[in-house]
Amino acid sequence: MADGELRRDPASRGPREGRDAEGAVNGAVNDVEDAQESDAARRRRRAQFLRELHEAKQLRDRVQPRRARAARMRQQMRMRTFRW
Repeated sequence: MADGELRRDPASRGPREGRDAEGAVNGAVNDVEDAQESDAARRRRRAQFLRELHEAKQLRDRVQPRRARAARMRQQMRMRTFRW
């Protein structure tokens, strides 16, 4: 489909066009599918972000070993003084 062409498929119309009983049901089903799809896409983006964040932290630790060691020591101290 070219950019300038209009869609002819009634299911692809917006929620205000072609509002009959069947269209309303199809619209609700499409909304649920879109929500699930967007939720899955959000989870994929989040997983990718966390992978990149972990990779960046590892790189920073390799590049700045003294700072990384100091951060590890601070974390160990926090864990030693933590009370349950």
